[in-house]
Amino acid sequence: MRENFLTKFADKMHVDWYMFTPAILISLAGLVTMNSFFGENYFFFRQSIWLLVSVLVFFIATTIDWRFLRGTKVLVPIFVATVAVLTTLLIVGQATRGSQSWFQFGAFAFQPSDPAKLIIVLMLSKYFSRRHIEIKNLRHILVSGAYAFIIFLLVFLQPDFGGAMVILGIWLGMVLVSGISKKHLAFVAILAIATSAILWMFVFVPYQKDRIISFIHPLADVRGAGYNAYQSTIAVGSGEIFGKGIGQGSQSKLQFLPEYETDFIFAAFTEEWGFIGAAILLTLCLILLMRIVDNAQLAATNFETFFGLGIAILFSVHIAIHAGMNMGVLPVTGITFPFMSYGGSHLVTEWLALGMLSSIKRHSQGPRL
Repeated sequence: MRENFLTKFADKMHVDWYMFTPAILISLAGLVTMNSFFGENYFFFRQSIWLLVSVLVFFIATTIDWRFLRGTKVLVPIFVATVAVLTTLLIVGQATRGSQSWFQFGAFAFQPSDPAKLIIVLMLSKYFSRRHIEIKNLRHILVSGAYAFIIFLLVFLQPDFGGAMVILGIWLGMVLVSGISKKHLAFVAILAIATSAILWMFVFVPYQKDRIISFIHPLADVRGAGYNAYQSTIAVGSGEIFGKGIGQGSQSKLQFLPEYETDFIFAAFTEEWGFIGAAILLTLCLILLMRIVDNAQLAATNFETFFGLGIAILFSVHIAIHAGMNMGVLPVTGITFPFMSYGGSHLVTEWLALGMLSSIKRHSQGPRL
């Protein structure tokens, strides 16, 4: 009976190995970077468990027919529940490093903003799939922006500036691929500038302003607000062409570089693997993104197409912001590198998204709807 169950489960799986392979290699690169090869390996062992759980979630997700998510009666309650969870988080969430972003369950912590990003991709995919022909109507841009703004605001209030910027990036990217007119694009740009000014004057707390100021003048306060960015650029530069060697990263392993297993894992990896290693890592990311986009273009319906493009945008925004802040060309916002940084919430969400994409590809045969 057990063999029959495993056989049926294997028959239902549809794994896109061109997505799975680069993703698992990126995850393994993260594990190697976390492994100190001496002393305690707290992050390495915990992340190994999370990776096993995440890959299991991926394989389970490939067996599910996700076409039921096209229904408004399904997605709207999920969106409302997400808003309720994020609202509850602001009241009873666990505060860590000044950000109330976590629910604590004993030894485990859950960050709802990670699956919330997947939910907003689904909501926008649903909305644009029905109205992509009418996207030049400003009303649709504003309505889609309202969906994203609700999640954006709840994440920003935690405060999680990096997560909020990802939500904004997802919305902007999906609006762009939906066919926004130049006139409305200019309107969005003006709105973004006005919003930024309002946020700076009335919303940003001092430490967030300090991070932006330290980005503009990175050497102005290397012992204070600019410390993380300064140490990160040292780590990246010290790797040179071939790196210092696995486990030999002095900035990360000697704790000069804070949060090297999460916010600065790209810098820690580059220090040990050098320019060549960073180029290989980013090439793996590019292969993964290209595969996702190719599959999206062949999807059976507009909903699946927008969902695939939305996931590609989600990963791209994370990679660009994380690598940019690690190299000192973007402000330090505290954001993970997909499949690589330490943490279970984002890792499970990312592998779930890949599993959904693999399953969707299986049902993308036949005439386009």
